[in-house]
Amino acid sequence: MRKIIYPGTFDPIHNGHIDIATRAAKLFDSLEFVVAVNAEKNPLFTVEERLELITKSTLHIPNIKISQFTGLVVDHAKNSDSIALIRGLRHVSDFEFEFQMAMMNFHLNPEIASLFMMPDEKFIHLNSTVVKDVVKNGGDVSVFVPLCVNDALLSKYSS
Repeated sequence: MRKIIYPGTFDPIHNGHIDIATRAAKLFDSLEFVVAVNAEKNPLFTVEERLELITKSTLHIPNIKISQFTGLVVDHAKNSDSIALIRGLRHVSDFEFEFQMAMMNFHLNPEIASLFMMPDEKFIHLNSTVVKDVVKNGGDVSVFVPLCVNDALLSKYSS
């Protein structure tokens, strides 16, 4: 069984993430969203809220699993019997950081491949920080996130 993990903060998940996951899930027997627990990032949503939003947002993908991790992503990949991890690339500026991470991950465990996928061009400008900033300032992101995420964002920022 070929398993791949999709690690990230996903604070929150958006349609760019879902686009990559949908396409990657077709290439593997199983795709596992792995929510990174990183308190230094000061996330808007708790880990539990992010797991729930990913679950609700990916119901249309039959071979999805969702979990969380702390520590090194290659260790989680090995422990879950995954053969690869997937990362999204939006712009050339993403490549340098992702390349460095891929090389370090290869050094730590050469058996785990790093794959990169670009989202559909209509999502190329999306990232979770921009999505949160737009909503925080009264803008509409409903075309860029699932309904459950839009509702959760509006709820967070209306308090």
